[in-house]
Amino acid sequence: MLPESTLYQLKNSQKEGQLPSSYGVYYKNTLVALCHALEDHILQHNYEDDIYKPLVLVTFQQGKWYAQEAERYWDLAKHSRQVAIAAVADSGFASHPTSQLDNVELVHLREDDSFVEEWNLVILAPDYAAMVLCHELSPQEYKAGSEPQTDTERKFYGLWTFDRALVETAVDILTQRMKPYNVSLGDKLEKMRWQIKYISPSGVVDLTGVVNRIVSYLQTSQQELVTVNRQTRELRDLEGQALKLNRNLAASKLQAFLRMAQKVDNNDPFNSNASLQVAALAETLGQILDLPTLQLRRLRLAGLLFRIGLAEAPTEIFTENLQELNSSIYQFWIDRAILGSRVLSAMSELEPITKIVYHQLEYWNGSGTPDGLKASQIPLESRILGLVTYFQELTQPRGERQAYSLSDAFVKCENYSNIRFDPSLIESLKTVIRLTEMGLMKLPDRPSQLPPVWLEEATR
Repeated sequence: MLPESTLYQLKNSQKEGQLPSSYGVYYKNTLVALCHALEDHILQHNYEDDIYKPLVLVTFQQGKWYAQEAERYWDLAKHSRQVAIAAVADSGFASHPTSQLDNVELVHLREDDSFVEEWNLVILAPDYAAMVLCHELSPQEYKAGSEPQTDTERKFYGLWTFDRALVETAVDILTQRMKPYNVSLGDKLEKMRWQIKYISPSGVVDLTGVVNRIVSYLQTSQQELVTVNRQTRELRDLEGQALKLNRNLAASKLQAFLRMAQKVDNNDPFNSNASLQVAALAETLGQILDLPTLQLRRLRLAGLLFRIGLAEAPTEIFTENLQELNSSIYQFWIDRAILGSRVLSAMSELEPITKIVYHQLEYWNGSGTPDGLKASQIPLESRILGLVTYFQELTQPRGERQAYSLSDAFVKCENYSNIRFDPSLIESLKTVIRLTEMGLMKLPDRPSQLPPVWLEEATR
């Protein structure tokens, strides 16, 4: 763990660095069970006097926020004096009605803050205190061969406790970590923490129920984990038996998709090598960005299949300028990414490729389709594909329009920097164009590797 982590700071605050006996390494589903047990305890108590309601501090991991949790916190907020939730800005919580409640405050964490690797639930009330603190293991901390293969196998350093002194210390630590993001919230949390300290307990809270609930949840989660692991082993055995057959079926499906993509190219009298050139240039940009081999493979295949959604498109799509198309045909063009992803979704093995194709028309400023994603919300491969397809199309004639030179095509792309396209990708494309114009490289016209079926078809 990093020194700034909440767990590490809590440990350092204790005499001889001692933490409760509950401190250890937990599976994810066990921690979910613990959090739900403590949350259920909040939901089961209705205080007539708000001063007895708990202060609740929550931290969610980057990319681990789910809509059902937002719904749950709508109810939890009604039973709490204040809820502070720390998560990345695009976690989806800001758009949920819960974020509009008067006693709910959001802390939008920077993505490079190690805080995003934590998952915490801290509850402080006059009657009781409780918390679950955890920090996910880094990839390097797993022993060789023990890396998680499923979500339930992920592991966390963690602890749970009802020790009031520990909980109060954790509240102080979390408050100081949130305060740089929102000073007024930090001041409010500090004030509430001291108010709670000097409120006499109501004497109506019995923790026996929550302790029993935790034991029950832990037993259930452990049984579920054993069942999942057993089913996973059985599934792997079955997969081994069916692997050869599945490979043959997948190869046949992929061949069908590649032939559909080539059919689209053949139907385009002005741009009959679009798929090959897009795949090649996308791969080149990926290499400049030093993307790992797997991402390069996905980029190549997404480039080959990027306009498969136009397989049944009217001829006018390829022969007329866009402004000359009637409304129904133009809508076909607008929906090409959605149509392509629908076709590819028939093959589950191509799910990553389907996602790339689906988001290729998202714009950097959020004005694109189909989901209006913006900036880093758009998958990197989709950002690359969107830029490359636009550039490649400009370098080819269309209807009455002549083909643009490489420089002129790039200038048109550059005009959309920070609007339609990722500025950093514009710079990468600029590097390729400069090197090409200086004669130091040749603009690739086909990717470094091609599926055999494509080569067979291309040579006929």
